[in-house]
Amino acid sequence: MSSRNWKEYNEQLVRRGEALLDFDFLKGWGVELKEMNAGKRGKPYDYPLSYIRFLAFIYVAFNLPYRQLEGFIRAMIRLNPRLEKPDHATIHRRVMKLNLNLSDSLKKPGKPITIAVDASGIKVTNRGDWIRKKWKKEKRGFLKIHFAVDTKKRRIISMEVTDERTGDIKKFKSLVKGSGRVKKVLADAAYDSRDNFSFLKENGIEAGIKPRKVEVVPKGWIDLKGRRPSVKARGNIARKKEVVAYSMNQEQWKKKKGYGQRWSVESVFSAFKRIFGEHARAKEFDNMVREMRIKAFVYNFLASC
Repeated sequence: MSSRNWKEYNEQLVRRGEALLDFDFLKGWGVELKEMNAGKRGKPYDYPLSYIRFLAFIYVAFNLPYRQLEGFIRAMIRLNPRLEKPDHATIHRRVMKLNLNLSDSLKKPGKPITIAVDASGIKVTNRGDWIRKKWKKEKRGFLKIHFAVDTKKRRIISMEVTDERTGDIKKFKSLVKGSGRVKKVLADAAYDSRDNFSFLKENGIEAGIKPRKVEVVPKGWIDLKGRRPSVKARGNIARKKEVVAYSMNQEQWKKKKGYGQRWSVESVFSAFKRIFGEHARAKEFDNMVREMRIKAFVYNFLASC
């Protein structure tokens, strides 16, 4: 394995900060506002969408509350008088109405991709953990963010946001469907089901789903160590073939499937939480969902710099 080019890597990290403060949106300010307000009823927009997107990037990347973000823009105006300063309430209202599409933060792949899917928890608040533990108060629960990640480029291809009661397996199909052209899906045993194997088979996608621990032992089957592997097909031929291959030789199955690439989704979760923190700042569930989507969009933006 070749060593990392640290000079290039350091320059990449520097460019990320530079990209966050890109004022190119000022060039088309008037034209964009004219298009947004064409045919609009009621009060016209005062700030173009690209400006609100810029503020949203600052909001999540620098972890600034809205009032501090208003002060940040006030300071930036001293450097660039062409900027305008919306108040914190306007920033909050416009940012929470942003509908960012993850596909806009990605380059269209030329060939079908391999994705890894998984889910992770995000706390709904960063306050009061000690008090709830001390006085045995009811926990406020957490969000679950479900990612499908391109194993090669480590970008978030599709995502879902749910409460903690939603099982990982329920979002498998929507993650795969939202990922575009997919040739293989890598997932841990939490996604092992007849329905998921059938879904991948019907769509011509190779399954790299690690089977659960199984119980039925076919007669006459012995693995390389002289043991009789457990196999349970659960009435699904596609799943049965994977279970048989996995039971006979787990290491060979992992190597054939490239299962080690599944770590890419874990790596993205780790980086996502390092950059944006492990809790949501919004109070209402719908706003929390929008916040997570903005963060995913910004993550892809930073990762592509």
